[in-house]
Amino acid sequence: MQNRAEALLQALPYIQKFHGKTIVIKLGGSIMGNDAMLDSLFQDIVLLDLFGMKTVVVHGGGPEISEEMKKSGLKPKFVEGLRVTDEETMEILHEQLAGKINTEIVLGINHHGGKAFGISGIDGNLIRAHKLVYKTTTSKGKEVEVDLGFVGEVEKIDPTILNNLIKSGCIPVLAPIGVDMEGHSLNINADTVAAELAMALKAKKLIFITDVLGVLKNPEDEKTLISSMTVTEAKNLIHQGVIKKGMIPKVEACLKAIKGGVDGTHVLKGVMPHVLLLEILTDSGVGTMITGDENKGNASH
Repeated sequence: MQNRAEALLQALPYIQKFHGKTIVIKLGGSIMGNDAMLDSLFQDIVLLDLFGMKTVVVHGGGPEISEEMKKSGLKPKFVEGLRVTDEETMEILHEQLAGKINTEIVLGINHHGGKAFGISGIDGNLIRAHKLVYKTTTSKGKEVEVDLGFVGEVEKIDPTILNNLIKSGCIPVLAPIGVDMEGHSLNINADTVAAELAMALKAKKLIFITDVLGVLKNPEDEKTLISSMTVTEAKNLIHQGVIKKGMIPKVEACLKAIKGGVDGTHVLKGVMPHVLLLEILTDSGVGTMITGDENKGNASH
């Protein structure tokens, strides 16, 4: 019993620090199939909300979208991690991302006593986007444009609808689909949307829930976890090739958010029970935290 009391007392300063502050949580598509993991995360989200933190959830859904495409006889195509999105793929995105996956998250949070409200970026012109002009370099060194179809990048976020939902006591759950000036819906990278959203909402924290522990010095050894780093240190690790592959866009999204005014960003492995509570409400945390250079030496989770 004493240990439980001490754990609650350790959480007290963090509850006070983040009470009334906005926290954006991005749930990676890779964890959507793990019901036990999601259930633990939903409990954490509801508890953080009860502690007075304004939680907003952004979600991906890549694996489920790819699976549904295969069922429809479509072969998923990617260009350097970006999904090529034609009209048929866009229809599946609406069905899976804005429909099935979004609804499952809303149901899960509400099951634990939360008041989740599912929306997509096209609702209320929340995410205004434009078609992504993607350029790459061929093996011969020639720069070429690649048409990714209905893939977009964020032009502007209007957080009005989210602020209204938060004020009414809701936990918004957002599918990362945007709309362009012509009224076309566009598929947008969920990590990018989470970072842009955190900036637009003036969030205190941006948290990525993934299938990896965080940033590792050695990807094969979880004991080499880097628990905290500054923006400059993160950029150096990207340059040195320590941060690579799928971790690069997440870390770059963290750096963008910090530059846009977000205090702290985190990359966490979702399989650990109650990983959100451990990262936000304890001294040590359990993943990787990235902060601005000015916080070096006094950063706390």
